Amino acid sequence: GYYLDIMNECIYSTSDYSDMVFLRTYSFNKDVDVQFNSTVGKFVGFTEFGVKQAEYLNKDQTSLLQLKAEVDRFCRHNAQNHDSALRDKA
Repeated sequence: GYYLDIMNECIYSTSDYSDMVFLRTYSFNKDVDVQFNSTVGKFVGFTEFGVKQAEYLNKDQTSLLQLKAEVDRFCRHNAQNHDSALRDKA
């Protein structure tokens, strides 16, 4: 069988979220093929297939803008909720 995985991640280390990065990673059979990085602002390929996919995906400027906006819509929103819930328990 084959294994396809798409993972969204938010990475940050400061309490004001100024260094927050949104990553969307596409893996096939546990090998990372292509990844969107909000800091870079585009997809980057890691395999021969992934490089071709990145070239194709980077042509869609509307999707790239939507993915860049995920830092605020998805990451910061969830980080603030998560962090406040942890502080309330402390």
